[in-house]
Amino acid sequence: MKSKHIGELVLSTEQIQDGVIGIADVLNNDFESAVIISVVPGGILFTADLVRHLTFDIKMDYISCPHTPGDSNNSSEIVYHQNISIEGQDVIVIDDAIESGGTMKRLVQYLAENFAPKSVSIATLFVKPGRVDIPFQQFYAYEMENDDLLVGYGLPWQDKLRNVPYVSKLVK
Repeated sequence: MKSKHIGELVLSTEQIQDGVIGIADVLNNDFESAVIISVVPGGILFTADLVRHLTFDIKMDYISCPHTPGDSNNSSEIVYHQNISIEGQDVIVIDDAIESGGTMKRLVQYLAENFAPKSVSIATLFVKPGRVDIPFQQFYAYEMENDDLLVGYGLPWQDKLRNVPYVSKLVK
């Protein structure tokens, strides 16, 4: 894909798939069944790749909280039209990345406090170093060295570039 906003490669398609498989292996060892809740739209690609490697019983649902990437003070409305009961279930919330972590913290607290799941965990391809503390178990493949703005594999720039199959630094 050609775009003046795609810069230096951070995670290749091969590294992404290695990360997906690594997370799937850990989840396969830790769970017998779970409700997968994808954070949309950013988590769609990672969720799709990840669930293909899960060997335990899953149910799937989705949640969203529109925000500006990197905004740790996101106060947007959480949109969760619960299609599957998560009461008493292990829940794994899946997103492409945890950048600041503010939105993810709000989402998992919202689910835990309002829907009585047995447990809530988080699975992402990568996390950034400046993220807020989220008191829930987290599974991730990579920890970024810095807080560079990134695009691709679900991460947007001005609501574009989510479909780039790798992760690159953003060129503004």
